[in-house]
Amino acid sequence: MHKILANTIFLGKDVIILTECHSTNDIAYQKFKAKEAKEGSIIITDKQIKGRGQRGSQWFSEPEMNLTFSLILTPFFLDASEQFGLNMAVSLGIREALSEYVTGIKVKWPNDIVHDESGKLGGILIENTISNKGIELSVVGVGLNINQTHFPFPNATSVAQLAGAAMDKEEIFRRMISKIEKYYLLLKKGHEKKIRDLYKSHLYKFRKMSNYNDGKDFIGEIVGISDQGKLIIEKENKSLHQYAFKEVKFV
Repeated sequence: MHKILANTIFLGKDVIILTECHSTNDIAYQKFKAKEAKEGSIIITDKQIKGRGQRGSQWFSEPEMNLTFSLILTPFFLDASEQFGLNMAVSLGIREALSEYVTGIKVKWPNDIVHDESGKLGGILIENTISNKGIELSVVGVGLNINQTHFPFPNATSVAQLAGAAMDKEEIFRRMISKIEKYYLLLKKGHEKKIRDLYKSHLYKFRKMSNYNDGKDFIGEIVGISDQGKLIIEKENKSLHQYAFKEVKFV
């Protein structure tokens, strides 16, 4: 089943709806390679059997309660070293859309969407195909808790829990795709600094002294994001450290 989003320029003009699938990212990649999908196409399902998080971690979602989808982008304008720019653009789009329903939505480096006090709402998994020309293909997987209210793991929440009422998933989806497109086009026009500054302003724990662990417990504050997307933390002794994914933990 296909549908077209009317409130966007190119993103979501082809939305492929699947009753069930193992992974929307895998289906999106296969359809693009088979020329059955193109930039802007979206694969969405109500039941994802083997959803993935970053580096192979599992993503669990109650069927028909949440949003699980993947969108296809071809950001040739980005060099391989600039791929975190896409992560920032997508994160900002999702955060802005959800903030129209509830307050306190933050981006948690590198790929989570969280509420400042109530826990994790979802995450993003971007899988890039890179050549010497740049990024040929980006499959952007998004999983967000919308109407689920019971979770098999701690520190999770949903838009419905935060708002105190069930949400219109399709309305949120339309708004989210429009916002993601907005920031993607900003990135394409070369406004990476504006996106980076906005990303930092909405970053969870930014400029707040907090507990971390990089093999040892320490107290520090997030002060920035490197050009390569590494988290920059200033420790209590004023030394600066850059961390790639999974090199530091929020405690």
